[in-house]
Amino acid sequence: MRGALAALYSAAVYIFFLATFVYLILFVEGIVVPKSIDTGTPGDLWLSLAINAGLLGVFAVQHSVMARPAFKKVWTRIVPKEIERSTYVLFASLALALILWQWRPLPQTVWSVEDPIAAGAITAVSWSGWALLLASTFLISHFHLFGLSQGFQRMLGLKEVEDHQFVTPLFYRWIRHPLYAGFILAFWAAPTMSVGHLFFAVATTGYILIGIWLEERDLVAYFGDRYRQYRATVGMLFPKLGSGRSSQNAGPK
Repeated sequence: MRGALAALYSAAVYIFFLATFVYLILFVEGIVVPKSIDTGTPGDLWLSLAINAGLLGVFAVQHSVMARPAFKKVWTRIVPKEIERSTYVLFASLALALILWQWRPLPQTVWSVEDPIAAGAITAVSWSGWALLLASTFLISHFHLFGLSQGFQRMLGLKEVEDHQFVTPLFYRWIRHPLYAGFILAFWAAPTMSVGHLFFAVATTGYILIGIWLEERDLVAYFGDRYRQYRATVGMLFPKLGSGRSSQNAGPK
């Protein structure tokens, strides 16, 4: 029974995450969904910035604190190990949903590319960022990353997968964090950039850089010189010229 409940829970969380993440893509790209990053009635500039900063701060704190090994060590005394990752994904998805729901638009234009070919090329870069992000999750075990493998493990009698594996599939041989690079491309490549979109891009990029610092600190503590060598030879978000081919290992994302 416990295995079936864990599987059901992890599947439900994954569906909720997927729906929220698809909405995020459409929210940023400004298509289909009723509320995008620039839709709605603009309010006071400083109040809107403060609210948006608070929303992003909630996500950043949740996402960073719950990802730390020290927190997990305590957390798994309360939450069963097989649903720990799904619970993390659930809280992250709730924090993201809060941003999408309560975001305050600031549609004043910062820049706008009028040439249709150039605008289309910029939009293509943004979509390539989403594609890079998605591909990167599958390279490092998409279903394990989002808790499904752990949730179905007991019910299906699957072998437990070690959380910390050290591999460099495809993109990870050239940049250490292709998943985060995908986010940055998706957020910044906008043919029309509003004040609100720019604030979103700047704030999330800042958080990504802080998150990378925290994550790599944990990876160095776990893998030691193996990760230090990887970090020295492979670029963080952009490839280093003349490196990458010799690197054989990467930490989990």
